Amino acid sequence: MTHPPAAGRTIAPSAAERAYRHLKRSILEQLHPGGSLVSEGEIAEATGVSRTPVREALLRLEAEGLVRLYPKRGALILPVSAREIADVVEARRLVEVHAAERIWPRRAEIRADLAARLAEMRAAHAAGDLTTLMAADRAFHATVVDAAGNEILAELYQRLRDRQLRMAQASFRLSPAWAEVALTEHAAQLAALDADDPQPWLAAVAAHIDTAARVFLGPR
Repeated sequence: MTHPPAAGRTIAPSAAERAYRHLKRSILEQLHPGGSLVSEGEIAEATGVSRTPVREALLRLEAEGLVRLYPKRGALILPVSAREIADVVEARRLVEVHAAERIWPRRAEIRADLAARLAEMRAAHAAGDLTTLMAADRAFHATVVDAAGNEILAELYQRLRDRQLRMAQASFRLSPAWAEVALTEHAAQLAALDADDPQPWLAAVAAHIDTAARVFLGPR
C-alpha cells in the first residue's frame, strides 16, 4: 500500500523530468546554441540519469519545437529563424494587447506585482545578472497575461515566452544597450497604469513588443 507524501515534503522530480529541465534550460539560456548537436550520452552524464529518461526528455523537447532527433546521432538544437521570430512577435501582440485591455479595470490589483518585477529587473541589471534579469522580465509580462483570467491564453503565452527567452538571450548579448531600453519601456508601462485613459497603457504595451521585434530581427 502506498502512502501520500507527508505534509511539507517535496517530491523529487523523475529522472526524465530532471533531464528535460536541464536540457531545456541549457537551450533557452543559449548554453547549447542553435545548430549544435548533443548526444544522449552527453545529457545522461550531465544529469546523472540513464539514456531511457533522456530519450523521454528529448521527445518532449522535440514536440515543443526546440530540437530535432536523429537516431544514433543525437538531437540537433534548432536555430531560431526569422520566420519563428515574426510568428512569436505576432502571437505575443495578439495575447498581450488583449490581456492589457482585459486587466485595465482591475489594474490596481497587479500594479504592486509589476513594480516588484521591475525592481528585480533593475537590481539584476546593476549586478550584471542576465539570467535573473530575463526571468524578471518574463514574470512582468506573465503577470499581466495571467491576470486577464484566460487559462488557455496563459498556457499559450508560457510557451511563447520560452521561445522568446532564447531570442532575448542572444539579443541581450549582441546588443547590451537593449537592457536599458527594456527597463525604460517597462517603467513607461508601469507609469501608464496610473492614467485615467487606457490608451497610453495599451500604446506602451504595443510599443514594447514592436521594440522587441526590431531587436530580435536586427542582428540577422
